[in-house]
Amino acid sequence: MDFYLIIIIILFVAAFADLIVGISNDAVNFLNSALGSNAGKRITIMCVASLGVLFGTTFSSGIMEVARKGIFNPEMYVFHEVMIIFLGVMITDIILLDFYNTYALPTSTTVSIVFEILGGAVAIALLNIMQQNSSFTLVDYINTGSVFKIVSSIGLSIFFSFIFGYLIQLIVRLWFTFDYKNTINLIGPIFGGISSSVISYFLLIKGLKGSSIITELQKLWIQENFSLIIVFGFFAFTIFYYFLSIIFKVNILKVTVLLGTFALALAFAANDLVNFIGAPMGALASYNIANSIPNLDPYSFLMSDLSKKVNAENWILVIAGLVMVATLWMSKKARSVTETEINLGRQNQGFERFGSSMLARSLVKFGIQLSVFLKTIFPKNVVDFFTSRTNPDDFPQTKNPNEQPAFDMVRASVNLVVASALVSVGTSLKLPLSTTFVTFSVAMATSLADKAWGRESAVYRINGVLTVFGGWFLTAFLAFSTCFIFTLLIYYFEMIAIIILLIIAAYYYYTSNKIHTKRVLEQSKKVKEKLILEQSLTKEEVLTSTFDKLIIEVDRILINVLKGVNNEKIKSIKKAKDSYNDVYELKSHIISKLVTIDNKNSSSQNNYENDLRVLSNIEEFLENINQLVNESYDYIDNNKPPLSKKTKKNLSNLISLFKEGFINEISSDDNLREEISSQIKNSIVEELKSVKKNKTKIKPSYFFISIMTKVEKILLKINDVKI
Repeated sequence: MDFYLIIIIILFVAAFADLIVGISNDAVNFLNSALGSNAGKRITIMCVASLGVLFGTTFSSGIMEVARKGIFNPEMYVFHEVMIIFLGVMITDIILLDFYNTYALPTSTTVSIVFEILGGAVAIALLNIMQQNSSFTLVDYINTGSVFKIVSSIGLSIFFSFIFGYLIQLIVRLWFTFDYKNTINLIGPIFGGISSSVISYFLLIKGLKGSSIITELQKLWIQENFSLIIVFGFFAFTIFYYFLSIIFKVNILKVTVLLGTFALALAFAANDLVNFIGAPMGALASYNIANSIPNLDPYSFLMSDLSKKVNAENWILVIAGLVMVATLWMSKKARSVTETEINLGRQNQGFERFGSSMLARSLVKFGIQLSVFLKTIFPKNVVDFFTSRTNPDDFPQTKNPNEQPAFDMVRASVNLVVASALVSVGTSLKLPLSTTFVTFSVAMATSLADKAWGRESAVYRINGVLTVFGGWFLTAFLAFSTCFIFTLLIYYFEMIAIIILLIIAAYYYYTSNKIHTKRVLEQSKKVKEKLILEQSLTKEEVLTSTFDKLIIEVDRILINVLKGVNNEKIKSIKKAKDSYNDVYELKSHIISKLVTIDNKNSSSQNNYENDLRVLSNIEEFLENINQLVNESYDYIDNNKPPLSKKTKKNLSNLISLFKEGFINEISSDDNLREEISSQIKNSIVEELKSVKKNKTKIKPSYFFISIMTKVEKILLKINDVKI
């Protein structure tokens, strides 16, 4: 039994790591509404969430069944096989969740644990079926009904969450509008009463579902008296909120958001804790069962007793809660994942992390056409009413841009209420909904209803949402396939495989932290640069700060494009594309600044003509860069004929001149710029001669001439942008 005791120890050490990576991803579910709306100081929000997590873990005792019998039928597996499955699950879970955390993408820990267990169980089942030549099939080993229910609920939860989130936010926004300061004292307590009663019901039905504190009879009473709880809660909360609002001048929306944060945090800890410690608890239960039988053969003893209900030890739950709370406060990855969701739903424009895609562009185009169509079928007075009540330009702006919330507390309240209501209904109907799916879908739907996805940002935001949605389904595939492979490796090679897999997991965790730190530093640098631009007060300051930024990015673009072309490396040109996106963002900033900053002091025609000249130069400059990047990307990505050796040599000579800061040097030295321009022209002439003498092929030569022409234009135009 020493081998299995080692597995138990490894599993509980792995559970500690899994709690850290798990809470880092799931924190977004209950933090994004409060943090995004600035419902309180960060320390206040974190304290409320921490209390919810601690309370929730004490209610988790009875919800470990999914790891033991929810996915596979334990009576079909022997002790040795069950222990291997649980170990494969935990190693996979740590690597998979940390991967998503590193790239700041929210995913579902429920989906990951379900498909990991499924992958491991299927791997062992297939081995048994092939080795024993028995009459059993995969259906006998796997709880197919439960698996189908979970998978089908995923699609339904995403669809209904988005539809209800959009419609309810639209109704509430019509009620409140964006400028609700004058009406909040009158209608705020009523809205707070509705919201808090729904959240309280959610707390009862979902948060206490796995608790041993209340009896099954009490749980049944709560489910059967839904209307009574909601109605009584509404009147009680509404009266209480009017009292707080009138006597103590309390912002009711803040109270609602913080209550919702507490409820979601409690429900997360109570129900999702199984995702992190369910496998170790299942393994411990298996070990205790096997250890109680003398001279047990681990290769023949079937784990039928694992189907019985086993409550987790309270001291284990308390430790798990403390680990999650500590991670909540200290994890930088948790903050990154939260920021991803908040940024996708923010009301104001700003840095867009995600790029464009054909599907996103098609959806935006469809949305625009649908909007135009709806305006034609509704009466003008109805359209005008909707427009006036849902005008995002009325969104209040703070004096300090750093204190500007991503969205207001009306939307934050709707996020929490709709998510709570949908999860409560799903739980009542015994549908295994994912909190992550529901909360994210609702948050994106409410941002769409609030017109947060304007024409400037819609493509990027929608592509971000599609990336997250796609990531969820990728989670299922990766979880299943990776655990399937890991389980087979452990089955055949035992300790050798375990040691190698643990080393791989530890090494990946170490390197992922380095990758994440680098990403955070780069993001922080971009934020600081953006802040400098935002604080520019005069046109001269705008152009100076913009030019400094352009210099850095153009350096990167030219170096990466030319190296990518010369070495036929698409990855290098992709980096240039990323840099171009940063440059393009400056264009919007410059336009807004030149339009809004100060023609107060002088409104002469010369000033406006000068502004037009600057904008024209920047437009032409950016267009040349865009054409250079796209043409190079298209050529290399489509594996077109490579440049000749002689052409590559000429290009290498040019690349050697392009080092960091070279563009800055060119912009301030006319002679150097002319010298480089002359060198480029000579290389073009030389290439033309080679084509005429049939020494080089026409297509690669034409491509080389084309990109060299654009590089020369960029170098010559840089000085005009500076001015």
